[in-house]
Amino acid sequence: MASHPETKIDCSKVYVKQSTFSNEATGMFDGAFAAVAIKEGEEIQSAQDMHIYHGVMRRLPEGFDGNTCPYIFTWSTERPNKVWGMGSGCAPFYNTCKEGTANTRMVRYFDEDRFEIFATRDIAKDEELLHTYISLKWRTCFQELNEIVHADDEKKSAQS
Repeated sequence: MASHPETKIDCSKVYVKQSTFSNEATGMFDGAFAAVAIKEGEEIQSAQDMHIYHGVMRRLPEGFDGNTCPYIFTWSTERPNKVWGMGSGCAPFYNTCKEGTANTRMVRYFDEDRFEIFATRDIAKDEELLHTYISLKWRTCFQELNEIVHADDEKKSAQS
């Protein structure tokens, strides 16, 4: 089904189900998945045709502490971050991975409160969609997740 041409949120290529990373040890949680095969987002078409997903961001009230809530987005380049947002559609269900291994990337338009997500490589239908959270290494609420994502790095350092 095609999206309406005026929509600000397009989830037509994405669906949500239980994450492949979800298990008894990690707890049960959901992830975003490719509803169709998606080609790498090379500069061959306009951004409108290349994106997997576009959506809007709703800023949270000043004073909100996003370090305590993993379900919201870092919404500025300022550090320490003071601007947080709630992402639309399926975006909150994209799980994270180590830098350089994600199959998607999010392009943030902070001044317009919107974003687009592009494929970093060809993605198979039903493959889980991952991007690296820009705040993975420093947000308090991601401390345990950061350790899990980078566990192989610690093992390699210990073996050296």
